[in-house]
Amino acid sequence: MNALRLAAFLAVAATASMVYVSEASAQSAATLGRPAGPTRQVDTRAIPQPGAQGKVFPLGSSWIAVSLNGKPFTGAERPSFKLDDQMRATGFAGCNNYSTTAYPLREQGLAVAPFALTKRSCDKAAQAVEQAFLMALRTSGKWDIQGRTLIIKSQTGELRLERAL
Repeated sequence: MNALRLAAFLAVAATASMVYVSEASAQSAATLGRPAGPTRQVDTRAIPQPGAQGKVFPLGSSWIAVSLNGKPFTGAERPSFKLDDQMRATGFAGCNNYSTTAYPLREQGLAVAPFALTKRSCDKAAQAVEQAFLMALRTSGKWDIQGRTLIIKSQTGELRLERAL
């Protein structure tokens, strides 16, 4: 199952790279006043686009975890999530800081790569929170936004995050 997810993730990454290179070469040719030349046909179905509901993933926004499967996150330091315009996701997981690559897909899908984590030692409760949060992100399937709340639906349930200031 992980091999299938990795293959799908790599296909999305390759498609996004081809579109970026194609657009960049067309822009540079246009600024030099000559035709762009032959361009590659790219399957744009996997590139983030507004769906039928017109929702676009909010890149560059910071989010603080509110609840997982209806159970609220407590404590002074709740997990966080931020996805920048280079598709790098970073944040605090409950014990350690993490970074990964994440791609919002068509039809409000979300693909998240394996995590790179710091190596802090924490108590068992903080480690359990961290593991549950990271598992919800890693197995994410769909996302939605309702007001100031980002909802990530995964195989392990529903993760709710609130926009941070």
